Amino acid sequence: MVATQKKNNPELLQKLTPLQYTVTQQDGTEPPFQNEYWDNKQAGIYVDVVTGEPLFSSLDKFDSGTGWPSFTKPLDPSNVVEKADHSLFLRRTEVRSKGGDCHLGHVFDDGPGPTGQRYCMNSAALRFVPVERLEQEGYGQYLSLFRSAGK
Repeated sequence: MVATQKKNNPELLQKLTPLQYTVTQQDGTEPPFQNEYWDNKQAGIYVDVVTGEPLFSSLDKFDSGTGWPSFTKPLDPSNVVEKADHSLFLRRTEVRSKGGDCHLGHVFDDGPGPTGQRYCMNSAALRFVPVERLEQEGYGQYLSLFRSAGK
């Protein structure tokens, strides 16, 4: 697990599991194939585990074979920030949540159409909201996406 040090936030230390904190606040990475959502096939959206910002939809999720949840695009691009990441002696593009400034994962240019992108995210940075709970949890505006897709 790769992590950089960030000042401890007592409120988040209480709210998040140690893995969630390491991933979101210290730019960590969870193990592949040993995380909550890598093979989740339910319909719904994925939100920032800290802020609840809507980030990704199951409609854009695909099996990348990497062991992490992967998406072709963000649900709402204004909720994600992409920045250059030169850690591990690699050139990558990090993905962070805009409001929470939480590390989510990385985006690569080896995904399927139509975008050709693979947003490879850490499950520990996400919370899944099933389609049947969208309205109850304040995400009702996304129901039409699933209705039009027949989900």
